[in-house]
Amino acid sequence: MDIIRLICAVLLPPLGVFLQVGIGGAFWLNILLTLLGYIPGIIHAVWIIARR
Repeated sequence: MDIIRLICAVLLPPLGVFLQVGIGGAFWLNILLTLLGYIPGIIHAVWIIARR
């Protein structure tokens, strides 16, 4: 399942975070990072998925 989350994190970072933690602080932070720049959103999403 982590492989699917990582693929989602690269294609659409908030979706990968949502699949990992649901709607919470990390999800909203990732949306903000993705809006500010796509690469920071990807890095944050991969970090959240790899951490858990």
